[in-house]
Amino acid sequence: MDIITSKDNPTIKLYQKLSSSKKERVRNKMFVLEGFRIIKDAIKEKSHITSLIFTQQAFEKYKSEFSQADLNNARIIVISNELGNKISQTEQTQGIFAICLIPKNKYFSLETNGKYVVLVNLQDPGNLGMIIRTADALGIDGLILSGCCDLYSPKTIRSTMGSIFRVKIWEEPDENIIFSELSLHKIKTFAGVIDSDALNINTVDFTGGCAVFIGNEGNGLPFEVTGRCDKKIIIPMKGNINSLNAGMASGILMWELKRND
Repeated sequence: MDIITSKDNPTIKLYQKLSSSKKERVRNKMFVLEGFRIIKDAIKEKSHITSLIFTQQAFEKYKSEFSQADLNNARIIVISNELGNKISQTEQTQGIFAICLIPKNKYFSLETNGKYVVLVNLQDPGNLGMIIRTADALGIDGLILSGCCDLYSPKTIRSTMGSIFRVKIWEEPDENIIFSELSLHKIKTFAGVIDSDALNINTVDFTGGCAVFIGNEGNGLPFEVTGRCDKKIIIPMKGNINSLNAGMASGILMWELKRND
């Protein structure tokens, strides 16, 4: 197999464009992966990988881990170790990369007794990735994203640790549609806030279908979203802190959602 050394190779150029630009990810309907574990997770969950890229060193180490049947006709290329270091976005690359198709339809059907989290205007990729990972761990039935940061940015993908391929995620910019679908399935809605008149989460009945709305890291939920939810809820806190990181708050709320399931 020929070893690619030039950054001008078409596949390498595409990989770098997808790594650095949301516009290119949207235009090509593709995103990138880096690292052995997350690529194995993608293959296990039947994600459509179009190109699998190894450095020379990684090819010798990992080639036996992938069968052509698993790869579903993905193109395999080998690049120099030096080129691998150039395209990597990690400090110590494992030398294995992939280009993957963005799924065509991320909508999922809501369940009447399902437990959901709705993220509104979340802007930190690390928080988004951590929330996806926590949702996977706790068995949340789905995440709904409205106006959030790029789901397919490399930082978000890395932060999910592979959970991106296991959690149901629906991106829907129109909040009217979200509320309409939740109402149609008789799912109770809760706004996570820091208002003094909100209900303590320890006193809230989360049985049956529930959806918790969580807002932007700096500004919280928009007033119009909070006003449309059935109830406002708050995580009780002590000391001098009156709010939590969105990722941490989401984790606590998801735990409460699933605690009595």
